[in-house]
Amino acid sequence: MPHRRSAFFVSDRTGITAESLGNTLLTQFDTEEFKRETVPFIDTVEKAQELARRIDEVAQEDHEKPLVFTSIIKADVRAALNINSALVIDFFETFIGELEKELGEKATLEVGKAHGMSNEEKYDHRIEAVNYSLNHDDGVKLKDLDEADVILVGVSRSGKTPTCLYLALQYGIKAANYPLTPEDLSSPTLPKMLLPFKNKIFGLTIDPNRLHFIRSERRPDSRYASMDNCRREVNEAESMFRHHSVPFISTTHKSIEEIASTIMHKAHLGRRF
Repeated sequence: MPHRRSAFFVSDRTGITAESLGNTLLTQFDTEEFKRETVPFIDTVEKAQELARRIDEVAQEDHEKPLVFTSIIKADVRAALNINSALVIDFFETFIGELEKELGEKATLEVGKAHGMSNEEKYDHRIEAVNYSLNHDDGVKLKDLDEADVILVGVSRSGKTPTCLYLALQYGIKAANYPLTPEDLSSPTLPKMLLPFKNKIFGLTIDPNRLHFIRSERRPDSRYASMDNCRREVNEAESMFRHHSVPFISTTHKSIEEIASTIMHKAHLGRRF
């Protein structure tokens, strides 16, 4: 069994920032494997000291320093985690001082501003966007499409639903989606109910081999999942997009984050909160 280096992502709130930044750094080391653990809500010196003791124990068991990525506001809590038995990468200590110097003011050092409910109006808008995307998933509800910021269109299992939810959660985008059925694909024209909203449509496509694999997991040995059907549906969907000059991207080798970011950029959408 290959050895895995211990990595902790520690925060006084959700841990999202430390986890995101830390994982981004770790992806640059291909030959290493990491045993990751996110530790949120370390917001007192006592909690930090208890965690420091546990990290010490892990260092002794592993016979090498764990990696500790922290995004903690309070200096005394950060100091309690500054231990010799670990490599501690402190995102706040690294950047806040330089920003204070450049901006000519002291940071407020208020906990929870990044991922808390510091602005109820913005938070409510985010929830509204999520509810809209859930209500307009897979063409279930075709009313109120005029309220959509974007309408994702593609064959079944091309990544529309998770992308819509990510757009709503991360950007506050009201994203609807419409699955292209065999009946839709029998004609090169866009489905009739989408024609009034052509300027909001963004297409998703996928490699037929990947689509065949995904559909086979759901409905094995069916016509729906057959290689020939997958290839035909993808080809007809892409032809439809090209015929109507609908922008589209392949989701085959892209993460949800990359797909959403590409849509935001190419559709000229702005963050809503």
